[in-house]
Amino acid sequence: MPTPKQIVETMMTKDFFSQWLGIIVLEIKDGQCKLQLTVRKDMLNGFGIAHGGITYCLADSALAFSSNSYGKQCVSIETSISHTSKVVEGDVLIAEAKELNRGNKIAVYEVNIHNQEGRNVGLFKGTVFITDKVW
Repeated sequence: MPTPKQIVETMMTKDFFSQWLGIIVLEIKDGQCKLQLTVRKDMLNGFGIAHGGITYCLADSALAFSSNSYGKQCVSIETSISHTSKVVEGDVLIAEAKELNRGNKIAVYEVNIHNQEGRNVGLFKGTVFITDKVW
C-alpha cells in the first residue's frame, strides 16, 4: 500500500489546477494535511481581493488529499465554505484539513484556512464518498 505522501504525489501529477494555484504540500498523513499557496494578482476579483474560489479550491484540494491518504480513492459529494476575512495579493494561505468522522463509505472533514498573520480567512466543510478503488 502506498504511503499518504506517495498518494498525494501521484494525485498532484495529474492535478493541473492545484499546480496552477501553486499549492505546496507542507504535511500529509492519514486523514490530515496542510497546504500552502501564495495569492497572486491573477487570482484577484474586480474588488482587488482574492476571488472566493481561490480559498475554496485550496480547501477542496486539502479535502481531496486528506481523504485519499488512506489508500482508497475518495470523491467529494458535498462541500461548503464560509469566507471569514478578506484575502489580498501576497497573502500566504495555509489550509489545514482534519478528519471529523470516517465510516466505511462516508467521511467528513473540516478545513481551516488562515493567512500568514494567523488570521482565519475561511472555514470549509466537506463530505466524501469512499470508493472501493485503491491507489
